[in-house]
Amino acid sequence: MAVFKVFFQETLDNRIIREDTTTRYFEAASETEVRQSLKDSGYNIEFVQELSPDHLAYERENNADFNVENV
Repeated sequence: MAVFKVFFQETLDNRIIREDTTTRYFEAASETEVRQSLKDSGYNIEFVQELSPDHLAYERENNADFNVENV
């Protein structure tokens, strides 16, 4: 299993504005699994990034809101 960082907008109605981008973290086997689990969420997904071990450690140390969700 890997951890993925998902960049998204809260609704599909608005165009993507970087300042309104939100992130969530998911543990899953693949990017496809993450996208499938979010397909009915109403999110406008910008990007899904698999985190390397170093990037994951950085997020844990420097992001007060860091929380990994299971798919």
